[in-house]
Amino acid sequence: MDAPRLPLGAPLTFVPRLKHYLWGGRRLEQLFGRVLPDGVTAESWEVSGHPDEPSVVDRGPLAGRDLPGLVAEYGLELVGRRGARAVKRGTFPLLVKLLDASHALSVQVHPDDAYAAAHLPGETGKTEMWYVVEAEPGARIIHGLQAGIGRAALRGAVAEGRVQDVLGRVPVRPGDSVMVPAGTVHGLLSGIVLVEVQQTSDTTYRIYDWDRVGPDGKPRELHVERALEVIEFGRREPALVEPRVAGEGAGIRREVVAECEHFVVERVRAEGGAVFEGSADGETFEIWGTLEGKAALGGVGSVAGSGSPGAEGSPALQMETARFALLPATMGRYEFRAGTDVVALRAYLP
Repeated sequence: MDAPRLPLGAPLTFVPRLKHYLWGGRRLEQLFGRVLPDGVTAESWEVSGHPDEPSVVDRGPLAGRDLPGLVAEYGLELVGRRGARAVKRGTFPLLVKLLDASHALSVQVHPDDAYAAAHLPGETGKTEMWYVVEAEPGARIIHGLQAGIGRAALRGAVAEGRVQDVLGRVPVRPGDSVMVPAGTVHGLLSGIVLVEVQQTSDTTYRIYDWDRVGPDGKPRELHVERALEVIEFGRREPALVEPRVAGEGAGIRREVVAECEHFVVERVRAEGGAVFEGSADGETFEIWGTLEGKAALGGVGSVAGSGSPGAEGSPALQMETARFALLPATMGRYEFRAGTDVVALRAYLP
């Protein structure tokens, strides 16, 4: 593999973009030490190429550049060969968020790629996964509909105010992983903090919103007819993912906790002092995020000791809890070294 241009020889980190929806709270501050403005914060977009909320690099030679601009300039060097279609569209294929569901989210559904191509110029569908970081005792999610509920039955439940009666509910605990394919009715109930990895789309069709009103004192808009067009009625897939071991040894255990045509997400458990060595060889970028503990991430030779510069001249990135970093597809060999016992997520294109 040819050596990348210097700016792509080290992990990229970004300024989080905060969303202040009414269902949020203050737990991103309490759990992760985030500095939040007054009021409630519902989402922190950690890595985003969405044109409405693009991530901006916060350090290094590319500081101040936004992710869509980097895709336009570097293309496959940044995204990798597996992301060629996204580069052709001028988009970054994945979006990573932290969510604080202190209150219930709306009951909603997202369209798939085919529907987006036909009806939503410039957007893709939205398949997503959730990794539960914190859940209060008894916490549950909404995932799918009750058995036997079809389009006519759901339309009737909406008209009669009985939506809650037809929803599937699933209990969740910290460490659970949930797949939410496009077309699946879903929602988060209260008391959950999670990481979301999804296609780069912000299209949501609300079916029910618990009879709440927005900041303007009016009920938030529902999109029932659009939702009825995109729901995959009759599909009943398990919500919770059974982790699959992808590799184990030398203090490192990797488990696949989400896998679909759009992304793969691994949970990486590392004992203090253990080192995982990988290679960004031009096939795909990787996104790493620490959920517990501390680690260092950088090119081979940069993470030993106290983060001295490695062969590319870039010091290792110190990965504090809930910090996310993008490894460009042509970064080359890299190391993830656990300073303490660590739980991290690693996302990439399949």
